[in-house]
Amino acid sequence: MHSPELLKGTLQTIILKVLKDHGKMYGYEITQRVKELSCDRILVTEGALYPTLHKLEAEKILKTETVMMGRRVRKYYSLTPEGKNLAKARVSEFVDFIKTMSNVLQVQMT
Repeated sequence: MHSPELLKGTLQTIILKVLKDHGKMYGYEITQRVKELSCDRILVTEGALYPTLHKLEAEKILKTETVMMGRRVRKYYSLTPEGKNLAKARVSEFVDFIKTMSNVLQVQMT
């Protein structure tokens, strides 16, 4: 598992990318998809996920849809058009950052 400090700086980008690739998702589904994609190395807690989702929603990067599931209410998140553009830009920026860090740390990427 990676340090919380590394995750904190990348959580928005991770969420944006997962939603860009998978469309409408609810919170737990996002955490499980990240866990699966990272081979259990990135575990997103509710305490980190929901404040980030709420911030992105307030910034009009995400839109929400509430659906009744039996007696429970499930809130789905999806990207707005602005969010889709931001996701693409953030992923590109992060890939460039990884290359830069690899050079700085003199690590060969495979």
